[in-house]
Amino acid sequence: MMLAGECKPRIPTTVLAAAVRSALVLATLAAGGTALAQTPPPPDEGAAGSEATTLDTVSVLGSRNKPRTVSSSAVPIDIIGSDEFRNQGATDALDQLRVVVPSFNVSTIPIDDAASLVRPANLRGLPPDNTLVLVNGKRFHRSAVITFLGHGLSDGSQGPDISVFPSLALEQVEVLRDGAAAQYGSDAIAGVLNFSLKRLDEGGAVEAFAGEYYEGDGFSQVYSAQIGLPLTASGFATLTAEWRQADPTSRSVQRDDAAEAIAAGYPDVPVPTQIWGSPEVKEDAKFVANLGITGESVEAYLFGNYAQREIDGGFYYRSPTGRSGVYTNDGGQTLLVGSPSGATCPTIALRDPDGNLVPYAAVSTAVAALPGDCFSFLSLFPGGFTPRFGGELEDMSVVGGLRGIWGDGWSWDVSATYGRNEIDFYMYNTVNASLGPAQPAGYFFRPGGNTQTETGVNFDIGKDIATGFTSEPLRLAAGLEWRDEEFETRAGDAASTAIGPLTEQGFAIGSNGFNGFSPRTAGTWSRSNWAAYVDLEAMFTDRFLLAAALRYEDFDDFGTTTNGKLTARYDVTDAFALRAAASTGFRAPTPGQANVSQITTAFVGTELRDVATLPPTNIIAQLKGAQPLTPEESTNLSLGLVFDSGPWLFTADAYRIRTEDRIALSRYFALTDEEREQLVESGAPEAASLSEVTYFGNAFDTTTTGLDVVTSYQSELFGAATTFSLAANWNRTEVDRYDADFIDEARVYKIEESLPTTKGYFSVLHQREVFHANLRLSYYGAWFEDHLDSGVISAEDGGLPIDGDSALIVDAEVGWKFANGVYVNVGAQNLFDETPDDNPWGGIAGAAYPVHSPYGFNGGFYYARVGWKF
Repeated sequence: MMLAGECKPRIPTTVLAAAVRSALVLATLAAGGTALAQTPPPPDEGAAGSEATTLDTVSVLGSRNKPRTVSSSAVPIDIIGSDEFRNQGATDALDQLRVVVPSFNVSTIPIDDAASLVRPANLRGLPPDNTLVLVNGKRFHRSAVITFLGHGLSDGSQGPDISVFPSLALEQVEVLRDGAAAQYGSDAIAGVLNFSLKRLDEGGAVEAFAGEYYEGDGFSQVYSAQIGLPLTASGFATLTAEWRQADPTSRSVQRDDAAEAIAAGYPDVPVPTQIWGSPEVKEDAKFVANLGITGESVEAYLFGNYAQREIDGGFYYRSPTGRSGVYTNDGGQTLLVGSPSGATCPTIALRDPDGNLVPYAAVSTAVAALPGDCFSFLSLFPGGFTPRFGGELEDMSVVGGLRGIWGDGWSWDVSATYGRNEIDFYMYNTVNASLGPAQPAGYFFRPGGNTQTETGVNFDIGKDIATGFTSEPLRLAAGLEWRDEEFETRAGDAASTAIGPLTEQGFAIGSNGFNGFSPRTAGTWSRSNWAAYVDLEAMFTDRFLLAAALRYEDFDDFGTTTNGKLTARYDVTDAFALRAAASTGFRAPTPGQANVSQITTAFVGTELRDVATLPPTNIIAQLKGAQPLTPEESTNLSLGLVFDSGPWLFTADAYRIRTEDRIALSRYFALTDEEREQLVESGAPEAASLSEVTYFGNAFDTTTTGLDVVTSYQSELFGAATTFSLAANWNRTEVDRYDADFIDEARVYKIEESLPTTKGYFSVLHQREVFHANLRLSYYGAWFEDHLDSGVISAEDGGLPIDGDSALIVDAEVGWKFANGVYVNVGAQNLFDETPDDNPWGGIAGAAYPVHSPYGFNGGFYYARVGWKF
C-alpha cells in the first residue's frame, strides 16, 4: 500500500511536474467540488536533465481543500498505488481491493440471481450502498442490480459496479475509512472509494495476463492497452482498453435427491446436477478515456468509461421427484399432471407408502399411458433440469467540466455528470411450467432488465482567506449540486411472463428460476435532489488543524436532511499526531428500492419456492407491515493516532458507526390463499403461484465498532529496498433494535456474524532495479454462513449453519522489468491451495464448500503477466 514515508517512488522531474499538477487539479474533484489550487507552470525541462526527485503520494479525500498524504491527513486514508493494485492474481477490481484493504470484503456469490453478475461488497461491515464511489473525485453512478439474495448483510442493497474499470487505467485508488456524507452526500456512511485515472500525454503500455486454478479450471485471460497522447500543446488524452474472459469453475458434489433419482433409474441426471463455482465471463470489454487541456487560468477536463460484460452462471437443480410447480405439488408424493384442455388426468405416484421412490420404469410407463392431452414434464426432462442464468451488462459514464481562477484568488469548478448502467437478463435450459409442452425454442427466455441512470451538475468555489487568528489562511470551499436518479424496469418477453393454460392446475408461472418482469410491474421511477454545502479548514496553530463541513439536501420524494462533520488533528511532535472526527450522515432510499417488483426462486428452509419482492406501496406488502421508505441516518465517531518517523509509519484508528432505520429486505412472509386471490384480483395474476413475499423497509438499527491498524517499515535489507507492511482491521456490528415482524433472529445473527471480525495482511516487498519479489500473508478470522439462507441458525431446528474457521492465505509474486520497457511477473494467489472445510450440508444443494467464504472456495491460482511500457 502506498503510504507516506513508505513507498516514495523516484520520478523524473518531467513526470513529477505532471504529478504535481495532477494532485492540485484533483483537489477540485471531491464529489460536489473542491477549492482549486493555482496550477504551477511546468519546470524548465532542459534544466531537469535526467535527475530524479521524490514525491509523497497524496489524496484529495477527507478534505475539500489541500491534498494530503496518508500521514498528514486528519482522517484515515489508504492510498493504493497502481502497481500494488495490479500486481496480483486477481483481475476483477473487487477482488483486487479485497486483497489490499482489510476492511473491504467481497464473496464469490455463485448462485444468487443478479448478485452473481454484480457482486455486493462491504466496507467496514456495512452494505454495498453505504460506500460512495468516486472517479477522479466525481460521484460514480450505482448499478442497476438490486441484490435480492444478499445473505443477510447485503439483502436489498443497490451499490455501484466497480468491476467496470480496467486496472491499467488507474493511477491510484484512495480509500477514505470515515463517514463523509456531510462532505459528499448520500451513501458515504462507511466511507469513500476514489479511483484516480492516469494522466499521460505520451507513451503507453500493452499487456497480456493468463492464469488458471490449481484444479485445472477457471482459465482467465486479460489483454490491456494504454496510450497517452498530447491534446494541443498543453493537454493530454489517456486512453485505456481491456478485454477479459474467464472460464467457469466447479466445486460441486452430487445432490442427495439427484443420487436418489439415479438409484431409482431416472435417466439423464447430470453428475453433478448443479454447479457451484465462479460463473463464466464470456466477454468483459472495458474502455476509459481521461482528457484535459490547461490554459492560462482555465482548465477543461473530460473523462468517462464504457464497458460491456456477459456473465453466464448456474442455478438450482429442478429434481424430477421434488420440484414444486413443475414436477409435483405435494412434496414429491405424486407427479404433477395437467391438461391444457382442463381434462381430468390420472394420479401417478412418485413414492410408495414407505416413502421410497417408485422406480422410474413404473413412473415412465404410467406417463406414457396418459390419456388425451394430459401432460407431465417428466416426458420432457426425465432427469430433471438445471436452469442457466445470465446477464448482459452495459455501463457508461461521462464527466465534463471547466475550472479555473478568477478575481482575488477565487477558484471555481463547474461540471456535469452522466452515468448509466443497464442489464438484460436471460434464462435457458428452463421452462415456464404453466405453458405445458408449448415452450419457446431452445427453452430460452428473456426475463427483461433494469437500467439505472444518474445525471448531475455541480458548481463549486473556494478561496484561501487571510485571518489574524490562524497560522495559515482559512480555507473556504462551498458549492451547489443538482442530481437526478432514474430506475427503469423493462418487461420480459411473452414466454417469461406468460400465464399459461396449466396455471389453475398448480403449474408455476413465468420463466422458472427468475420470472420475467411483467408489463404490470415494468415502469420508470425517478427522483431529483439539490444540495448546498460549505467546508472550512484552518490551522489555528502550526500544530492544530480544525475543519468543519455542513451539507443541506432537499429530495423531492421525502424532504430535506442536514448533516455536519467536525475534524481535528493535533501534531504533538513532528513525528506523532492525534486525529479525531465526528459526523452525521445519511443514505437515501433509491427509486429502485422503493418501486421494484420481482419474482425469484429461493431456498425457504430446504425447499425451493417462488418469492416475490413487492414495493412498500403494494397492498399485500402493506398488509404485512410495509411503510414508505425513509433515509438511513448515521452518526460516526473516530479517534486515531499517527507516528511517522523516517522509515517507520504507524497509524491506528478506532471508529464507531451508529446507523438508524437501515433499509433492507424483510423476511419472507407466507401468503394465504385469500391474499393470493386478492393479488390476482388486484391485477397481478402471476401471484397465483407465489408462496412468500418480501419488501423493503426501515426496520432496524446497528452499531459498528472497529479498529484499523496500518504500519510499514522501509529498509535496505538484502542489498535493495525492502518494505514491510502490515494492515489489520477488527470490526463488529451489533443489531441494537429490530422489528421482529420485519426480520427474525436468524437475519440478525447473519448481520452480526457473517463476516470475519478480524482481517489483515502482512507483506514484504523487495525491489531492485530490475527485479522485485512480493510475499503477502492474508489472515481471515472466523465467520458464519447460513447455508442456502435457511432462515434458521440452529441445526436442531432444521437450519443449515456453518461456522467457518480462520485461515491464512499466502500470495507470492516475482517479476522483472527490463530497460527496453518489457516486464514479466509470475505468481500464485493462495499459494498453498487453502479452501474452507467441506460443507456439512453439501448433499442438499451440491456445494462442496461453504459458498460465502470471505477468501473464496476455488483454491490456488497461478498466473503470468507480460507487458511492455513505451
